[in-house]
Amino acid sequence: MPTNHSDTGFKGRLLILDGIGGVPLGREMRQAFETLGIEASHYDCADLQRIPMYGVRSGVSKLLNKWDGMDEFVHLPKVDPDVIRDILQAERPQAILVIGFIYKFIEPALLRKLAAQFECSLHLYDTDSCNLYSKRREFIFFLEKELTVYDSIFSFSRVTTNFFRRTKGLNAHYLPFGASTIDMPANAEEHRDVLFVGSGDLRRILLLESIAGRVSVFGDRWERNYPLISETLRAGVVDKPVWGRDLHHLMAESKIILNITRGPFYAAETGINLRIFEALAAGKFLLTDHCDELAELFEVGVEIETFSGSAELREKVSYYLENPEKRLAIAKRGHERYLQEFTWQKRVEALLEYMNA
Repeated sequence: MPTNHSDTGFKGRLLILDGIGGVPLGREMRQAFETLGIEASHYDCADLQRIPMYGVRSGVSKLLNKWDGMDEFVHLPKVDPDVIRDILQAERPQAILVIGFIYKFIEPALLRKLAAQFECSLHLYDTDSCNLYSKRREFIFFLEKELTVYDSIFSFSRVTTNFFRRTKGLNAHYLPFGASTIDMPANAEEHRDVLFVGSGDLRRILLLESIAGRVSVFGDRWERNYPLISETLRAGVVDKPVWGRDLHHLMAESKIILNITRGPFYAAETGINLRIFEALAAGKFLLTDHCDELAELFEVGVEIETFSGSAELREKVSYYLENPEKRLAIAKRGHERYLQEFTWQKRVEALLEYMNA
């Protein structure tokens, strides 16, 4: 049964402004809030009305950012500020939770001003900051112009959380991802050895080459990297992102779900992304690159399995394909840990504890 407001300590409405609406995370969190008895509204910022002539006006910002003499990031937010004001007027939330980022859609300082005007607190669930590490000017802008407007910040990564606290003195809390329970397609046969789902980058290519011929790859940005990819690996690539039921069907047909973090994440010594929790929610065997954060959350070799390089990846893929009983036992224990700690309802309860502190 849904939890009452009094059980969570949160009273009133919650407004979710989703900056990464292309993935289901924000919508799944809204469902978890409602399961706890909290009225929550979700808005995908990418769908909100844009400012007039945005395409033409934003071109100036892009040109300035390409100018070598510029040392500041210039960006024109997409969304008409009156739209945000109207949403707040209609919803009258107690709190606003931004998912991912807001600076691409509305000026953070303006959102802070609107939150004060409507007497609601303002919070961020940081899901993507590692993707900015290689974009120096944009990352500094995010640190100085966006993160500072929030009453509290929740980050997917302990490394990032500590960075926010030490560098900027921000009120940041570590909140790993969760997942919604996945009902796997019935009677699916595991005819695929290894499944990798994610966009193409050089680090992933180099690792996947070690198991070329045994791995099926789905995601975007692979065709543009074909000159870097062997014919054997290329034969297993489908250049198409997959989500939802399509992803679930692929996982059901696969013996091993492989996770490889993108270069910026690995450079930051963090490997905690959504795929890890989706695989465990589906009850599948997860093989992912090792990081200390991951070992804090799960018992390696018991609930999940990790690798530290291409040679170990190749060895562990072979070992677990040849030993299905051990693979299935790890998958079962990983799913049990997910049910104990990493459903979105459990993650949302932890978020509310910080928010109400």
